[in-house]
Amino acid sequence: MSQGTACRNGTAGVSHTFADQTERPGRPRSGHGRGEDIATLGPAIADIAATLAAAGFDEPRRRARRLVAAALGVSETEVFAYPERKLGPAERDQTAAMLDRVLAREPLTRIVGRREFWGLEFSLSPDTLDPRPETETVVEAVLARRPDRRQPYRILDFGTGSGCLLLSLLSELPNAVGTGVDLSEGALDTARRNAAALGLAGRARFVCANWGEGLSGDCDVILANPPYIASVELGRLMPEVARYEPRLALDGGIDGLRAYRALALETARMLAPHGIAVVEVGAGQAADATAILGEAGLALRAVRHDLSGVDRCLVLGLD
Repeated sequence: MSQGTACRNGTAGVSHTFADQTERPGRPRSGHGRGEDIATLGPAIADIAATLAAAGFDEPRRRARRLVAAALGVSETEVFAYPERKLGPAERDQTAAMLDRVLAREPLTRIVGRREFWGLEFSLSPDTLDPRPETETVVEAVLARRPDRRQPYRILDFGTGSGCLLLSLLSELPNAVGTGVDLSEGALDTARRNAAALGLAGRARFVCANWGEGLSGDCDVILANPPYIASVELGRLMPEVARYEPRLALDGGIDGLRAYRALALETARMLAPHGIAVVEVGAGQAADATAILGEAGLALRAVRHDLSGVDRCLVLGLD
């Protein structure tokens, strides 16, 4: 998921406390003006939700609950169940600092440094993409094509990033082993930490390489979520993506298809005769990516849609 910074050779927010009585531009009050009210969860969440709504965020109430839960280090269920819970001064300051960063369009997952994916928790770093729910379609596609989960599959994950795809599959396939490849040492360090935290380090290795350069072997499953945003579109992305995601993990070149041209030959070379390759694509790219991969001898077996109905990944095999 990241082919970013090459391998090594050899708005700080303005603090805002909910107990303040001073109105701030762009920070509407929820109607709970007394410090003793704002110092409890229910009114604080209402206040944050009103602020987020005024700043144009969708689902402000849900976002407010998630923000407060993250700031306090508790579950969203606890935040929801105990609106009368009091907030101490340090907790209010921590919540306010997080709110400032969210208002600057920094994703909450970046602020807390972790993301849930496939029911597992993954650490993030500046070198890794923040995995999106739609990417779980890749995991679903593999499991649908490999229903016997006891087999000792050999898995290769191109552009592994946080390791979320590879490690999610290893969690489902107890006899499988896998290799995650990335050009970014920072991403590989993050993936190794995630593998250790999930108890999967013994079945996963991580290699610094430019796609399949220097690698060999017949793989039963090859995964890839490559950069697929056209270069000209990068500046038009949402601030949460443009400012905080590693650019080289997004930039797919002039037409957004550069990575697929590199992946086509490497995947055909390293895929076992009866193996499958599952490759994520951007919206509207399925036909072009299929043609590029087909030129290397990879035949389309299926197209999988995400929950929004978008053609999200291609399932391929050797001709």
